[in-house]
Amino acid sequence: MSGGVVPVVIESMRPRQWIKNLIIFAGLIFSRRFTHPGDVAVVCAAFLIFCGLSGATYLLNDVADAPEDRRHAYKRARPVASGRLPAATAVAAALIVAAAALAAAFRIGTALGIVSLAYLVLLLAYSFILKHVVIIDVMVIAVGFVMRAAAGGVAIGVEVSPWLLICTILLALFLALSKRRHELVLLEADAPRHRPILEEYSTYLLDQMIAVVTSSTLMAYVLYSLSPRTVGEVSGNLFLTTPFVIYGIFRYLWLVHRREEGGSPERTLLTDGPLLADVLLWALAVVLILWMGR
Repeated sequence: MSGGVVPVVIESMRPRQWIKNLIIFAGLIFSRRFTHPGDVAVVCAAFLIFCGLSGATYLLNDVADAPEDRRHAYKRARPVASGRLPAATAVAAALIVAAAALAAAFRIGTALGIVSLAYLVLLLAYSFILKHVVIIDVMVIAVGFVMRAAAGGVAIGVEVSPWLLICTILLALFLALSKRRHELVLLEADAPRHRPILEEYSTYLLDQMIAVVTSSTLMAYVLYSLSPRTVGEVSGNLFLTTPFVIYGIFRYLWLVHRREEGGSPERTLLTDGPLLADVLLWALAVVLILWMGR
C-alpha cells in the first residue's frame, strides 16, 4: 500500500467517529482503576483495537454503500464513493487492519479477543444484513456500544455494572434514533433511496421512540447512581452528576429539533460548545467524586 493511499484509507476509516470508542474507559473509571498505570495502558490498547475494528468495518461499509452514498449530499465525498480510493484497496486494507486488531486483542487476553471478535461479527452483520431490518438496525448499533463498554471491563478483569450497561444501550439508542430522524428530515422524499430502511420510519414514530429512550436513560442513570452496589463499591455521591446528564440530553434534543442536527453525533459533540463543555464537566465531576471516595 503506497504512502499516498494511506491517508485516504485512514480518512475512510472515519477517525472522527472513533470518539464513540471512549465508552471503553467506563470500566476503568467507575472501578476506580484509573490510578493503576498498567490498567490504563491495557485499556488504551483496547481503545486502539476497537478503533481499528470499527475503522475496518467502515471501509467495507463504504464499499457496499458506494452507490447510495453517491446520491447523498455529503457522503458522495467519501473516498470510495468519490473514486479516490479503489474498492479493492479498501477491502484489502480492511482485512489487514481487522486481522491486526484481533491479533492484538487475543495477545492481551482471550476474553478481550472473544469480545473483539464478536464485536466485529456484529458490525459486519449490521453492514450487510441487519441495517435493513426495522428497529433491529438501531438496536444493533446500541448493542455495539455495550460491547465496547464490556470490552473495557474484561480487558482489566473488572465487572461492569449492569446498570451502567443499561445506561449505555439506552443512550446509544437515543443517538441512533436521533440520527435516523435527521436523515429523514434532511433527505425527505429521497430518504429511502439513500437508506432503504428509512422507508419503515416516520418522524412521528421516531419522536415517540426518542421520548421513550430519553426518559428511560435519565431514570436508569439515577437508579444506577443510587443503587446499593454503586453506593457501596463506587460512591454514594454519583447522583450529584445527574444535572449534567439532564442538560446534555436536553441540549442534544434542542439541537435535533431546532437546529436539525444529530446526523453525526460525534460532529455535534465536537462542534457544539455548550454540549462539549457539559460532557467534559460531567467527566471531571465523576473523576473527582470517585477520587475523593477512594
